[in-house]
Amino acid sequence: MPLTACTSEQAGTQQPQDQTEQRGPAGPVPAGLDRFYAQPLTWGDCVRYATSDDAKSVFGQKDLECARLTVPLDYANPQGDTITLGVLRHKATGERAGALVINPGGPGASGMQAAAGLATQSSEVSTRFDLIGFDPRGIGASEPEVTCLTDQERDARRSEDLDTDGSPAGVAKQEAEAKDFAAKCAQRTEHGTAMLANIGTRDVARDMDVLRSALGEQKLTYLGYSYGTRIGYTYAEAFPGNVRAMVLDGALDPNQDEMESLVAQGAGFGVAFNQFAAWCAARQDCALGKNAAGATKAFQDLVRPLIDNPVRLADGRELTFDDATLGAIQALYSQQLWEPLNSGLNELRTGRGTTLMALADQYNERDASGHYSNTQDAFTAIRCVDDPRVTNKTEILDAENRYDQVAPFLDDGKPNGAALDACAFWPVPNTSQPHEPEVAGVPPVLVISTTNDPATPYEAGVNLAKAMKGALLTFEGTQHTVFLQGNSCVDQAGTDYLLNGTLPAEGKRCAAQ
Repeated sequence: MPLTACTSEQAGTQQPQDQTEQRGPAGPVPAGLDRFYAQPLTWGDCVRYATSDDAKSVFGQKDLECARLTVPLDYANPQGDTITLGVLRHKATGERAGALVINPGGPGASGMQAAAGLATQSSEVSTRFDLIGFDPRGIGASEPEVTCLTDQERDARRSEDLDTDGSPAGVAKQEAEAKDFAAKCAQRTEHGTAMLANIGTRDVARDMDVLRSALGEQKLTYLGYSYGTRIGYTYAEAFPGNVRAMVLDGALDPNQDEMESLVAQGAGFGVAFNQFAAWCAARQDCALGKNAAGATKAFQDLVRPLIDNPVRLADGRELTFDDATLGAIQALYSQQLWEPLNSGLNELRTGRGTTLMALADQYNERDASGHYSNTQDAFTAIRCVDDPRVTNKTEILDAENRYDQVAPFLDDGKPNGAALDACAFWPVPNTSQPHEPEVAGVPPVLVISTTNDPATPYEAGVNLAKAMKGALLTFEGTQHTVFLQGNSCVDQAGTDYLLNGTLPAEGKRCAAQ
């Protein structure tokens, strides 16, 4: 493995050395992509890759190194424009078993931050594997970023609370805003529609194979959470012979269309809210009262008045119905946030909204200075090319009504209006669609599914395990994803699989601790 070093110095300041490694090409190389699969990676300080306060807080820790991976903008034209992906590595601290590539989901979340977070934990996985996180194309440290709205525009749109107005005039406003959003994404993103046309999971999977080769890995070992499971099964379908092992936690159902997925997710949040309500009712300070059966109405009584009378905050912003319910949704992802959710609802009872707004800001990745990450822009851009656009308003209205039925705590009490979203006005066609992946030749994967997962319902994991002909590990709990988050039963099963290929026994279940 050729190794060279170069230094970058400012006057009077010695900077850490960058180290260039040539480990590729490894494994099969698709025609015309030799220079990408064989590229060297230059590893150095990660702080310069930080694009948010959250990233700065984790990228400065020791034993992390970062690099840029160059990939084609359009794999159909590999001699054309190129883009780069940010990559983070934490080297194995013990006997090395290989590299573990990690994606935390979204779509739009930073894999670099996810890997840096896992690197802080002491586990057999971090001891034996290089932890590799990459920011998918258009996201975070990858260049160029998908850019649609300015910070000020996003604040303004949140304050409008348009989603609660289902009248014809309200629908027209929502659709005008959606059309404007789509146009701004194309105008403000470098490479414009060419970038948007190649931002989807199809292309992220191809990028991941380039990364595998540049890392010197003959086969891919992968950990995908939530939407990251879609990256995983898309990769397995495209490169079945290049898979060593995959843990897919918090699965998306590969056969489910966008509307069905939306309703299924609503049902997940409905169940998680009921679990929160039962937990809350046992407390002296429960904001929703002592009767869990009345929690939905109690919640609605607190948040619905915000539609007409938002709560003004100290920073001049206003807590709207949409932000209050978004804050609740954020808290339902993990039981660790139930305490702040209850506190926020108690605050709301006295006309204050600081905690609920903080939870909504956390969901939107808005930092203390008012700057947003581009996660929400990227989320929409990826979703719009990953699935066919939905323009049938009868179908949209039916899904919205069903969503209110399965997640009644989020119902604003007003008639739904079936507005078209930004994807209906997207300037490029979709590049993927729901289907059962063809994975002949892929070794058995491990799918982990949580019984009361609010965002990716349990049955989605059951279905993905069947589609992938893999093993299903069931976690009995209420949270979104679980592997390497402290449950010894799940962590041991996943670790045994990643290290040795040992799958858990059929029907294996792990309980919350």
